Amino acid sequence: MTQGTLHLIPVPLGELAEADPSQSLPATLLPVIRELRHFVVENAKSARAFLKTVGMPVPIAELDIRELPGRGKIGKSGANTTDWDALLAPAQDGAPIGLLSEAGCPAVADPGADLVHRAHSLGYRVIPHIGPSSLLLALMASGLGGQCFAFHGYLPQEASERQKAIKRLENSSKCADQTQIVIETPYRNANLYNSLIEHLHPETRLCIAVSLTTTEESIRTLAVSAWRKAPPPVLDKRPTVFLFKQ
Repeated sequence: MTQGTLHLIPVPLGELAEADPSQSLPATLLPVIRELRHFVVENAKSARAFLKTVGMPVPIAELDIRELPGRGKIGKSGANTTDWDALLAPAQDGAPIGLLSEAGCPAVADPGADLVHRAHSLGYRVIPHIGPSSLLLALMASGLGGQCFAFHGYLPQEASERQKAIKRLENSSKCADQTQIVIETPYRNANLYNSLIEHLHPETRLCIAVSLTTTEESIRTLAVSAWRKAPPPVLDKRPTVFLFKQ
């Protein structure tokens, strides 16, 4: 039997209407996508929209597109082994499967890690493909240093708990010379921004990377004291990565 393969397929970070996959994805990736007929995705509707942009040689309606359990919930989805095995069923007969991100790279600040884990357990080959990662792009452009860094995902929503988390991460940054990376749901970006400039030390450097790889891209690193004096950045409904280092 041919060994099953799971391809991890990145997707452009910007809106598909303005994204050109031939420009934002490696040329070697497009032929790989066009050969696939089975996909596991976070959202079938947006996955179909993306696949239309890459020039699939068959009608989109003929593709086998299946959604991750829990609509692609990051972390533990509550799915069991049977659920993952059903999604990976085509690989049992040697058919390659593509795991599609909504934006950026699958399983990195993005759902799908449990599917990848199960693929390894079953002995399938897992192939990651090069593509845009908002976390790494922001880290590269921040000037905060990528020798030692940590991504923490979302901070607590409750104000006092969020304050504690910010102070804890700032202390870790100082002790370990570590860049801290966090994100937030776009409509809550302003709340996180306000918490960071209120509770971080004035000398801590804060980078705010907004709408990466799009025409609205903005990346700026300032000391917190300078952010407090500057006009607040436009963050509403715009994908943003926050990085800081003491």
